[in-house]
Amino acid sequence: IKNGRKAIEHLFDVAAGLDSQILGDYEIIGQIKKAFKFSKEQGFVGPYLERIVNGVLQSSKIIKNTTGLSGGTVSVSFAAIQYIKENVPQLDDKKILLLGTGKIGRNTCKNLVDYLGARNITLINRTENKAAELAAELGLQFAPMEALAKQIEEAAIILVATNSAQPVILESHVINGTDKLIIDLSIPYNVEAAAHLLPNVTLINVDELSKIKDLTLQKREAEIPKAKAIIAEHINEFLNWHQMRKNVPVLKAMKIKLEQMHSCNLFINTLYADITSPRNVGAEEKIQKVINGMAVKMRNQNQRGCHYIEAINEYIA
Repeated sequence: IKNGRKAIEHLFDVAAGLDSQILGDYEIIGQIKKAFKFSKEQGFVGPYLERIVNGVLQSSKIIKNTTGLSGGTVSVSFAAIQYIKENVPQLDDKKILLLGTGKIGRNTCKNLVDYLGARNITLINRTENKAAELAAELGLQFAPMEALAKQIEEAAIILVATNSAQPVILESHVINGTDKLIIDLSIPYNVEAAAHLLPNVTLINVDELSKIKDLTLQKREAEIPKAKAIIAEHINEFLNWHQMRKNVPVLKAMKIKLEQMHSCNLFINTLYADITSPRNVGAEEKIQKVINGMAVKMRNQNQRGCHYIEAINEYIA
């Protein structure tokens, strides 16, 4: 269990993606917002928690927008999309075949549509209705498993996410065919190894995609100090605010004391005698200026604010 500053630092780290399973993943921030909204609706949020969470959300946003902590590719399926983007020109002219519509296949398909704008995609799955459902959802085509050989022959890009115990795409499927990029997202590999030797086939597997992912993580790790500096700034800002909140009762008591002195005309021969000078500066405004000055000194550690507070307490006691 974390307490005090350690607990505050942990919340900031989590919101920034520093504590995520995948470094820089911001999915948790939505959960924090949802939990905070619920707590506030139930009346469980006081000024301190509200101030902390607002600081957490603000720092998370700054880190996301000004550092590379969440940049690049950190999933194998998205690494496949990045590879296609960087290595396949004129994607609109290419037919794409996606085998397997499980979790990895589904994510890959959505990334093809969302990030590459690909529409010429045909889906094939052993359970045909799952391919049909995803095709209907995204406005794509699907084909039965029996049409696999024909679809392979027509496709320029083939993504395999079938996770079968045996290869699904064989050397015989692609030998003597047109040039093809085949990306095998399956473990174990679902493309026959011999296909890699064919001159018309470029075969990329998860090991090669993982290198792209690992490079991204290295770049993200280099951004950690920047994120930590932003977090430290927001935490110090909160702690200063928290310290001043503790001084509010002292300042209120001092203000009351000054108002009482003024009402008794004790200001006339004191440091504050000019309060009645003909500058049209009201007593209330003058007193508030004094209080504001005290607040600044309390904040300033170089002026030994703690001793300053002790002196004020002694005076108003």
